[in-house]
Amino acid sequence: MPEDSDSKPEKRKPLDLIGEKKVPSRRERQRQEASQVKTVEDAKRDAYDPFAEEKKPKVKKAAKTGKKVLPTISKVLADDEPVAVAATPTPPSADASTDGGAGDGGESGGEKEGNVISIKPPIIVADLAALMDLKPFQLLADLIKLQVFVAPHQAIEPDVAAQVCETHGFVFEREKREKGGGVHKQEEVVVEPEAPEDEPEEALHLRPPIITIMGHVDHGKTTLLDRIRDSRITAGEAGGITQHIGAYKVEHNGKPITFIDTPGHAIFSGMRARGADITDIVVLVVAADDGLMPQTIEAIEHAKRAKKTIIVAINKIDVPGANPMNVKSQLAEKGLQTVDFGGDTECLEISALKGDGVDDLLELLALQAEVLELKANPKGNARAAIIEAKLQQGRGAVASAIVDAGTLKSGKPFICGPYSGKIKALINDRGETIKSATPGTPVEIIGFEELPRVGDELVEMDSDRAAKKLAGERQEEHRAERLKIPKKSRMEDLLSHATEGGSKAQLKMILKTDVQGSIEAIKNAILDIKSDKVTANFLTGAAGPITEGDVQMASSSDAVVIGFNVKVEAKAARLAKSEGVQIKLYSVVYELIDQAREAMLGLLEPETRENIIGHAEVKQVFKVLKGKAGGCYVKDGKVHRKAHARVIRDDIPVFDGKMSTLRRFTDEVEEVKVGIECGIRLGDYNEYQEGDIIECYTLESIPQTL
Repeated sequence: MPEDSDSKPEKRKPLDLIGEKKVPSRRERQRQEASQVKTVEDAKRDAYDPFAEEKKPKVKKAAKTGKKVLPTISKVLADDEPVAVAATPTPPSADASTDGGAGDGGESGGEKEGNVISIKPPIIVADLAALMDLKPFQLLADLIKLQVFVAPHQAIEPDVAAQVCETHGFVFEREKREKGGGVHKQEEVVVEPEAPEDEPEEALHLRPPIITIMGHVDHGKTTLLDRIRDSRITAGEAGGITQHIGAYKVEHNGKPITFIDTPGHAIFSGMRARGADITDIVVLVVAADDGLMPQTIEAIEHAKRAKKTIIVAINKIDVPGANPMNVKSQLAEKGLQTVDFGGDTECLEISALKGDGVDDLLELLALQAEVLELKANPKGNARAAIIEAKLQQGRGAVASAIVDAGTLKSGKPFICGPYSGKIKALINDRGETIKSATPGTPVEIIGFEELPRVGDELVEMDSDRAAKKLAGERQEEHRAERLKIPKKSRMEDLLSHATEGGSKAQLKMILKTDVQGSIEAIKNAILDIKSDKVTANFLTGAAGPITEGDVQMASSSDAVVIGFNVKVEAKAARLAKSEGVQIKLYSVVYELIDQAREAMLGLLEPETRENIIGHAEVKQVFKVLKGKAGGCYVKDGKVHRKAHARVIRDDIPVFDGKMSTLRRFTDEVEEVKVGIECGIRLGDYNEYQEGDIIECYTLESIPQTL
């Protein structure tokens, strides 16, 4: 009907760009979709309904045109004019992402190749369902079974995703694998560079000798070190960091010598126990008025065990009561025959306080170094031995080390024991920062992640990443190793500790007594126990309490620490507990000797002897339910059911085992005596022949005697 001309024209309304119906946001649509799974029963029914038809959602895509989708805001149209408004692009829903995102992996960057699904965290449920060609609610049903309650737009853990993929026949891969590299990523194997055994002669250069000065307290060891420092200061090569670094260099007639300023016995034992002893020559300081003392004897044992060259310096020759000849006699008793006594041990008489003979000692050390021909390759892989470690404020873990091979350089990564690091700074014995250190040079190293152990070896690595990976593997092994209890020698052990090559078994002991006179008495009493099968071996004997050095030596040599009327230091007790070293304390000497004799007997396994009790001859072979048996006639002795037996054919044993059946007619019996017939079956043996001899015997264990 035409409009009335008198009616007022209606006002034109602005174009509603949004529309009367508000488009829900992506989060609201995801919540609506998640609410579809109302209960566990509904989810299971929907997930496993065989008659349900899967309908792919229709996804509307905006037309790809160069024009703007929406008109300008100011455009106003009449009601009767047709309005062509393009659909407002909406964010893709979870269902849309399942179809549209499966091809390119979605936002998570996932891909599918065959039955292998590769996706990086975060792992969204909808994205994972798209890669598996499933609906999100189907995965939600599987997750509910695993007690995981999430929405399709939420992420799940990689291990949960792996279980879901395995349920549907897929292999889950957290990161994208390389083409042709297989499903699992190949792990890089990192190993420590090995020390070269044979290097070309032209690559080797002479290095300074490394000297350790050892001796008893108050025998002048510190005075000798101070005298060497004074001569070095006079030569114009002074430094004020010797007391901090613990090692320094001295040049004598143009020849460098490196000294280790550390307590001799403690560092020597620690280095030897860890196999990283770098000392070349040991200078043994003995006071001319005191002679050999307990710590001196201990130092001799350490040096001999490490197979190092020993040079004896008889000090205090200028004090009243000095008797160098008495010292040389005592040295001869300990196996150190001096040159003037017809031996091969160099010996010098010095006075560290006055400086007499110190230059001769340095000359002798330089000469001995030439004889040893100490060489190293400065261009090889850098290696250094840790001689001291401490924590310093502002520096962290700082270690004193001596370069053994190669050249240490600043900025290089390294591995030291179970810890990695990177050299931040190198400080020489004069307190100067240097960029590199050649073999035989003592340096302070800054750059350790953790405090290293004394005796560990520092090895240069190719990269920082390789050093950290190797350190992580070693720390993991160390944690696993700490859970194991180390097995050490014990007095109560009755296992055989016989050494290889058929030599005698050894009971290794470290003896500590209250007074010096008791040492020889106890040693002689135990050594008087004569035996051709086992022997007692005293690694060392001294007066005084049991110390950490004694426990370290016992741990490295698998020995027992024996104390007579002495106490155990607190630190030594803690170390013995951690190292598994046994300490036995006695107050009665006869009890000590009896326990030593029982321990020596415990090192010997009891002998096993055969005792033949009878013979039976097979007269006929019978078939039984489980094989064959021999009908026998007992020729001599007796045949017992619990005894061992062997089948002898033509004087050759063909079978040996336990007797399983012994019968008289149909009855099972315990034994059959001479002249009686019986049926015998040995184990599972079925190759009996007429005329075989069955020899019956018992095994008797006889304890061995010394």
